[in-house]
Amino acid sequence: MDRTKEIEQSIIKKYRKQIWRKFVKGVQTYDMIQPNDKIAVCISGGKDSMLMAKLLQELKRHGKFDFELVFLSMDPGYNEKNRKKIEENAEILDIPVQFFESDIFQVVTNIEKSPCYLCARMRRGFLYAKAKELGCNKIALGHHIDDVVETILMGMFYGSQIQTMMPKLHSTNFEGMELIRPMYLIEEKDIIHWCHYNDLAFIQCACRFTEEMEELGDVHHTSKREEMKNLIKYLETMNPNVKKNVFKSMENVKLGTVIAYSDDEGEHHFLEKYNKEVR
Repeated sequence: MDRTKEIEQSIIKKYRKQIWRKFVKGVQTYDMIQPNDKIAVCISGGKDSMLMAKLLQELKRHGKFDFELVFLSMDPGYNEKNRKKIEENAEILDIPVQFFESDIFQVVTNIEKSPCYLCARMRRGFLYAKAKELGCNKIALGHHIDDVVETILMGMFYGSQIQTMMPKLHSTNFEGMELIRPMYLIEEKDIIHWCHYNDLAFIQCACRFTEEMEELGDVHHTSKREEMKNLIKYLETMNPNVKKNVFKSMENVKLGTVIAYSDDEGEHHFLEKYNKEVR
């Protein structure tokens, strides 16, 4: 058996419980894929997007209905080493990646305030545009449950709001396009374990800001997301269910105990209802 087949079998067999079943459950629970969808699988070159590509390949191979996959990788200005690593991993995993170029890294190089946020937003816009050009109706991103939980905590600690990273979204700027997150229920530790088991190494964040920090030996630089990762690890030493509980809290919102909230109709305050109640 060649290496690609061994890697594919590891997903279905060895990591069936930790990865495959959670992937299938997420796709089914949130109704992410329909017959005749054409999905642009967005490949950043990291472990998450590469595993997502393999999972979607396996689903297409063993699924109950047909849909189409396009494996799309935007090169925002990778250095030669990182671009080559992505190409090598795509070959090992038998992922037929289509590359297209952009100048995002160049644009955000001199941005001091929230360069990562701007980079992510620009990447998504480029990916939507290219996917639509290729006739796709959806783009798939490789976010996992750890990303979801970290986003919830970041919103509370730094944004003074309660919100989450949704499993799927309608695009507000590209009519008819949707975003799906097929790995929504998979834990990052299991993705890392899968990589190590198969002796796979993927690029990390390949932006110039990160590279410069590494070159300068800035071991003290920590992103807000990294802060949340560290906080969750600490809390899990006291309660191993912390991550699961934070995630489930977004499915158990009791509006009667919330001081204020907003929806499509506007802002709502608990006093609106409270003052109408019979005393």
